[in-house]
Amino acid sequence: MADKGSMLAGAVVPEDVRFNRHNPLTGEVASSAPAMTVASASATADAAAAAFPAWSALGPNARRAALMKAAVALEARADAFVEAMMGEIGATEGWARFNLMLAAGMVREAAALTTQISGEVIPSDKPGCISMALREPVGVLLGIAPWNAPIILGIRAVAVPLACGNTVVLKASEQCPRTHGLIAEAFQEALPSGVVGFVTNAPADAGAIVGALIDHPAIKRINFTGSTAVGKIIAKRAAEHLKPVLLELGGKAPLIVLDDADLDEAVKAAAFGAFMNQGQICMSTERIIVLDSVADAFVAKFKEKVGGMAVGDPRAGNTPLGAVVDQKTVDHVRDLIDDALAHGAELLVGGEANGVLMPAHVIDKVTAEMRLFRDESFGPVVGVIRAKDEAEAIALANDTEYGLSAAVFTRDTARGLRVARQIQSGICHINGPTVHDEAQMPFGGVKGSGYGRFGGKAGIDSFTELRWITIETQPGHFPI
Repeated sequence: MADKGSMLAGAVVPEDVRFNRHNPLTGEVASSAPAMTVASASATADAAAAAFPAWSALGPNARRAALMKAAVALEARADAFVEAMMGEIGATEGWARFNLMLAAGMVREAAALTTQISGEVIPSDKPGCISMALREPVGVLLGIAPWNAPIILGIRAVAVPLACGNTVVLKASEQCPRTHGLIAEAFQEALPSGVVGFVTNAPADAGAIVGALIDHPAIKRINFTGSTAVGKIIAKRAAEHLKPVLLELGGKAPLIVLDDADLDEAVKAAAFGAFMNQGQICMSTERIIVLDSVADAFVAKFKEKVGGMAVGDPRAGNTPLGAVVDQKTVDHVRDLIDDALAHGAELLVGGEANGVLMPAHVIDKVTAEMRLFRDESFGPVVGVIRAKDEAEAIALANDTEYGLSAAVFTRDTARGLRVARQIQSGICHINGPTVHDEAQMPFGGVKGSGYGRFGGKAGIDSFTELRWITIETQPGHFPI
């Protein structure tokens, strides 16, 4: 299947220079996309800069109408999105359609924000001075999206920036260029030429392309979703130009089960949080921290639940778990499991992988000395950690470089809130799974999980410039 990236507005690249993405399950070519050069990526940024004055001058309802058209255009490509995600990353049809549903909602939520970009009049001590704080568009924003929830995260990179009057360049993941290309097609069908630029590149050229875009004078801000290691590189490069960056990076989400928790609810949420999309979600539950007094009962129920979750070919669509994105993921998860077992942990659920079809693994009695406790797995494995009391559970939850999502289960709501406020994370859910996303919520992390917030009014803050403007209404009086 050929990507249409070479025909997208602002994508200046020779037609014959392309790269292939292979299906992780079959090895067949899943998509082909332009292997853009630094020059063609820079030309895409130039096109977005040229489109900025007209787009930013549009009234809020005109931008809203365009974004609503983009949401419809996205939904019209539903079958193509399913085909692309299944082929490029081994996703299940259910995961692909959920991605599209939430992503279309995110575009409509962004459309609703166009009239919420407000300022204020601030009382001034200077007589006759009207002092205003105004939010204005920034310019061209660079959005760098990952492969794991490609429609959701691709949309998140561009929708609110567009609503705020910015133009954007979407840098596709090398692992799902067709999926991200469909996003660009939908927006370019609905919005004026150049407002959404699209860049694809061969994997070997990623560093040079991203570096050139960060350096490009038209790019004013960057948002990136991906690994902490790459996020640090992007932040350092952007710092050379004093360009603000919004980073949503890795996670090692803890789910705390207190001694008064509803264990059945905790089991359901933990299984969903740990194994939805084969654990390849930034919010995935990676550590289940259970108080000793209920640990055995929880583990018995959890083992039974996960033991019934089969893995199979996502194209067949009859199993809850599908393929992971590549063999590297399988090898990484296997290494974490082997290290934990060698240091005294116990395998409760697991099995051998068949290529990239890796079954769910539950590892009990994980301790802080094991790599599984600290290293992000981003795959179908979860560790169970036992804590003697609430205080130790909180300390274990915070014993990580990451701080994106977390959860705590208890029948005492006040206790749950008390615990939640002590967990060092950008997001925490009481009696809910660590995997939970809504378009209007302030989404982001702390510590090694990044900084800044996507979503809702927090997104407006991230993607606008706050300016102080005054109007003098009386003659001036100056000391000199």
